[in-house]
Amino acid sequence: MRIMKGKKLLMWSGVLFFVVAFLALFLIFRTVGRTQVQINIHQNKQLIYLSTFAEPPQFAIWLENPNNHKCQTVFVTKRAGIGDWEGKSEVPVALPRWFELFTAYGKAKKEDDEEEIPLTVTGATPKTDYFSIRAEVKSGSKWICWIEMNLAGDFNESFPEKDLGNFKVDEFSNGQPALLFRSEFIAEKGLTFSFKLVAQSIWDNGKKRVEPVSDGVTSAKNVFDQLSINIIQPKPKLIDKTRIQDI
Repeated sequence: MRIMKGKKLLMWSGVLFFVVAFLALFLIFRTVGRTQVQINIHQNKQLIYLSTFAEPPQFAIWLENPNNHKCQTVFVTKRAGIGDWEGKSEVPVALPRWFELFTAYGKAKKEDDEEEIPLTVTGATPKTDYFSIRAEVKSGSKWICWIEMNLAGDFNESFPEKDLGNFKVDEFSNGQPALLFRSEFIAEKGLTFSFKLVAQSIWDNGKKRVEPVSDGVTSAKNVFDQLSINIIQPKPKLIDKTRIQDI
């Protein structure tokens, strides 16, 4: 009897070992030839706390195909992504360029719109120092990565809350304008790329424009004080929710 039980135990141990080994090989096989771009952001909490609202910035990340200039969002903070502005119907100054590319009517689409922002690319505004997001791309492909960032309430001398001289008030408590960071990269595993601050995006009475960063922009330049891209091979996972970019 004991011999029979020992044989059964040995048999089931062998089956379990085979299943585990097969699953491990399957997961490894799923990563062969795949390439992911990991976008890394470090937020300067000191500058955030010095703003009027002391809340993390709204931001969006998207990839642009340099061949056909088609774009796809990788991540956008949920408030901007679904237009949830806590009592305000819209805040068009938040991310003017992203709104122009991906939404209609100068504001983000609501959840019940026909072309709503996919929930897979929206997330709560990150409050931690470091934030990373990944997107899968074709190995060897070339891309442009954009990040648009806006910290509300970061007023300064050039962008005051109240401009008494011109009898103007910052209607949306925006402060300094949204800033655009750009990085060109090629998806080859092991490479690292940096970003450059290239422009500011403006909404002015319904008109949107992208222009060089003005001299009046100060602290906003350093709210994201570290930005980088790493090209990696995905780790084996049973469930992989990384979105594949096909644009």
